[in-house]
Amino acid sequence: MTAATATTSTTPVPASNPAAVSVSHPDTGAQPTPLGPPSKAEYRDGMARLAAAVNIITTDGPAGMAGFTASAVCSVTDEPPTLLVCLNRSASVHPVFAANQVLCVNVLAAGHETLSTLFGGKTPMPERFAAAQWRPLLTGAPALTQAQVSFDARVVRQVAVGSHDVLFCEVVAMALGEAQDGLAYFQRAYRGIGR
Repeated sequence: MTAATATTSTTPVPASNPAAVSVSHPDTGAQPTPLGPPSKAEYRDGMARLAAAVNIITTDGPAGMAGFTASAVCSVTDEPPTLLVCLNRSASVHPVFAANQVLCVNVLAAGHETLSTLFGGKTPMPERFAAAQWRPLLTGAPALTQAQVSFDARVVRQVAVGSHDVLFCEVVAMALGEAQDGLAYFQRAYRGIGR
């Protein structure tokens, strides 16, 4: 079916959001979905359907060494090479990253699920880093030796959005690892991605 021949039906939704309408697809029998701003729970359910690479973000510097697991990472531009990382301001590692202003995005491979979980929890920092092998690149932030790729970067801009800071980071060094199957997070579970 082309966009020109697609049809939708609209029905009113409760008065709590009078501007919203519902859309259902006549060919699939799918239940109507209200249009309008989603609730926090609805948004999280929707984002769970957005597969994302799993990364461990690390830093080291005057404020110490820290790391956390993140899927909210993406490329911004290749000239200059820049990526962004989203970091919750209530996270225990936030002050360390804010003070150091350098980080390394370590893209995980299939088989790194345990390491990802370790960096995503409340495990003390020394135990997190003791679970794998690391080496510094240019900024001194730890690069995972078994990563798919490590992007060593300096934070060049920080923007507050809701509960998070969006860190824009210029990549100053990069280490490519051996080609391996990737690791993604989808529908609230780890998924291996074949080459």
